[in-house]
Amino acid sequence: MKESEGAPARLTFGRRNDGRTRIFTERVEVKRASYTCPQCRFRAEYRIRWLRRTKKRSLPRYATDEDRMKFAKARDHLVRIDDELTCQNPRCGRRFEIPSFQTVVFL
Repeated sequence: MKESEGAPARLTFGRRNDGRTRIFTERVEVKRASYTCPQCRFRAEYRIRWLRRTKKRSLPRYATDEDRMKFAKARDHLVRIDDELTCQNPRCGRRFEIPSFQTVVFL
């Protein structure tokens, strides 16, 4: 496992922040999954990076009414960071998309 696993996320990974840091604590997690390359049909285990957003226990004092409404509706969830994988077969090495439309998982 890498040293970045479980560490607080410092990047927004190309997405807008929209005040999510007031509501959620973000951590990067790595989960293993088995996928098959669509070109060469080689099956392998891949490490997929996910961003775990955990709802904070309470809002900061400077939170707005809009933040309070968002906080009331907020739930813990995972957001997939990796969208593409590289085939681990040395003869192939092509990039392919993760064959799942599920990029957000509610916990």
